[in-house]
Parts: sequence; structure tokens; C-alpha cells
Amino acid sequence: MEVSPVEQLFAVFDGTAAILQEELQCTYLEALAETGENIFQNTILQEELSEITVKRLEKSYNLVAEKNFLSEEYRKAFQLAILKGMKEHVQPNHQMTPDTVGMLVGYLVNKFVEASSFRLLDPAVGTGNLLTTVINYQDNRQVEAIGIDIDDLLVKLAYVNANLQSHPVQLFNQDSLEPLFVDPVDAVVCDLPVGFYPNDDRAAAFDIRAESGHTYAHHLFIEQSTRYLKPGGYLFLIIPNGLFESEQAANLHAFVKENLNIQSLIQLPFNLVKNEADAKSILILQKKGENINPPKEALLVNLPDLSNGAAVDRILQKINAWFAENK
Repeated sequence: MEVSPVEQLFAVFDGTAAILQEELQCTYLEALAETGENIFQNTILQEELSEITVKRLEKSYNLVAEKNFLSEEYRKAFQLAILKGMKEHVQPNHQMTPDTVGMLVGYLVNKFVEASSFRLLDPAVGTGNLLTTVINYQDNRQVEAIGIDIDDLLVKLAYVNANLQSHPVQLFNQDSLEPLFVDPVDAVVCDLPVGFYPNDDRAAAFDIRAESGHTYAHHLFIEQSTRYLKPGGYLFLIIPNGLFESEQAANLHAFVKENLNIQSLIQLPFNLVKNEADAKSILILQKKGENINPPKEALLVNLPDLSNGAAVDRILQKINAWFAENK
């Protein structure tokens, strides 16, 4: 049976990460970042390895060097290896965005953002999977991308991920809710980290802050993203379905009403999550500005099971009809 390019790449990532994990006495994810950097640099950067280990690694790396893999093949294979590593290195709020959702966000960015080149920010970039999926779906347009995350290991994985796919991504390792050294962007994509933000002093600088106690981080991410968005720019947010129903929702409602136009709410299929309570949607907002008008009506969609091709096609036709009417 023929082995797919993604399977070939995964075998190299996985096998060489396991070798480095043992030799360097580190976690699988740390070893994966090391091996990804070796592949990108086309050399073995770890000086403390034995000669036998170096030869084993070179044999695997040569398999990659001999072939021209596509960006999407690198992304999918690296994603599979990261998912394997996350099973042993569990971190809350670091579940990876499912591929089908990332592709849908990429499709929507392609539809809404019309410029031939644009600036794109992911303020909770994680391993870079959502950001690079979106870039890969931009029809040869030039994307200047920025990613931010507080976790240094995830930023290192995002850095390797972007390099392997030949995407120029600027990465910052910092708390995304602190002031950012980022010029305004045309679009933001974000799988919102859900939970409370522990830094009440910093939260006090936001309009959406809670009256008492900790503020929801996912609310603050919406305001922070809006601050760094150009007038007329778009937010593509993966949100919990109960976003506007929490006890802190009143301030969020007021902020959205004053600063943003709701373009679309696309409810994702329940079968993408284990518990219905964890179900999510894609919320698309546009920052208000001069000559920026809200749509005649927002695009509201309940996505069917994504394996149902005919039903998905009908939804895509509905989306295209909405664009013809509103854009």
C-alpha cells in the first residue's frame, strides 16, 4: 500500500523526535521542536549527540531532503506529531483547532478580506496550526502574519511549523493581553482561550473588565484584538456557544455594539466536540469606521456534519448568495 506524503513526514518527525527525546532527556514536544529545526536548517544542531545517533538522524532527514513536500503536507504531519506529544504533555487551553475548522476559517478569511496583501494576527497562536492553515488557503495572496503566545514551548513549535512551511511569521512570546508591539492589522484569527484572566490589575485597563473578581480572558481577547485592528478590519473568532450568555456578558454586548458590526455567526457541528457544553461557533466581526456599513442582515448558519458533502455544499451556496447580496 502506498504511503502518503503526510504519513512519510510524520514517520520522520515522530521517529527522530523519539531519538532526540531519549538522548536529550527532554519531553517529546521539546524534541519535536529540535528535530523540526534540524530539518529546516538542513543540519543537526545538537552538539552533544553520539556519532551513532547523528547517523540515525541523518538517514531519516535525507528522506525529507530528497522530496519536495507541500506546505499543507508539512503542516498536517507536524500537527499529528504535536497531537501525539500533547497526550503526554497535557496543557489546559491548548487543544488544537480541528483541521476542518481551520480550513473553514481560511475559506472565510479568503471571502471577507479582499486585498491582495494583508496583515494577519493570531493573539493566541499556540503551535501555529490555525494561523498557518489560514495562510495556506489564501490563493497566492501575500500575508504578513503575526502570532503571540505566553507559552515559550508552543511559540517554538509555531516557529518551526512556520519555517517548515516557508511562511514569514513574526512571533512574540508574551502575555497577549499586555500592550503589544504590533502595528494595526487587517484581520485577526483566534481560537479564543476560555477561562478567567488572573491579572486583575491588567484587566482593569479594559472596558470589558468584570465589576468584581477575575474577568473572562476570552472577553478580554476580543477587546485586545479590536485595539490592534484597522477600521474596517475583521475578527474571525472561534467562540464558546455561550459567549453572550455568561454573567459577564453585559459589558461584552456593550463593547461589541459600540465598536463592531456583527457579520456572521456560524455554529459548528456538535460532533466536533465530546460534550455538547463545549460546542463552538465562528463569530465574524468588523471594526466600525468611516464609510463602514453593517450588512443588511448577518449571515447566520448552522453547519451540518462536515462529512455530509451534499449538506455542506448547500451551506456554501447559502454563504456565496449572502456575499453576492451583502458585499
